[in-house]
Amino acid sequence: MARAGPVTKDTSTVALGLAQIRIGASATYMGSTDLQLTAADSIGAMASTKFISTMEIWKLESGFPLLEDYQIPIREAASLECAFKEITPFNLALARGYDPTGGSFPEAHTGEIALGDFDTRSIEYVRMEGIYTFPNGTNYMNIIFPRAQVVPATEMDLQAEDAVAVAVALESKRADSEVSGGSVVWDDKPLGWITFT
Repeated sequence: MARAGPVTKDTSTVALGLAQIRIGASATYMGSTDLQLTAADSIGAMASTKFISTMEIWKLESGFPLLEDYQIPIREAASLECAFKEITPFNLALARGYDPTGGSFPEAHTGEIALGDFDTRSIEYVRMEGIYTFPNGTNYMNIIFPRAQVVPATEMDLQAEDAVAVAVALESKRADSEVSGGSVVWDDKPLGWITFT
């Protein structure tokens, strides 16, 4: 019997599951477009991972009644929203807008995080690598933000019978050679890129 409708073309391309989120020092790896971080740089178990890319469009209209003639992209943004389960000083510092990679924030159960200190510092840059493994265990989709900032809005909803999941939004910022601290390797992809292997 002939099949109709949208049938699967390649089962190895179907995505199911979450990405591993790795965090590193932005400046340390700025000159590389390849994956640089390892599983040891992961922020651990995740409750959700979501990549978002938005483009704002200007539309040319003419005539009466107005009809669309053309459209031009005028603004682009890329972000990765995730929720981590492991409550560590490192992860909470990241959620608060720190670069936690310098060793000041331990992995578990020790340390401190200052509240109310934003009058003396800016939100720091980190390198974010999202590693998604397809269910076949062979193919990968890698999202690299060479220069990302967190939108700090930390909420820990502690539950009686479920693990907490702290949401974090990592927004990609320009990393090309025209921005201070950027690199020429990102000139044709200033917000980072997605690679497939």
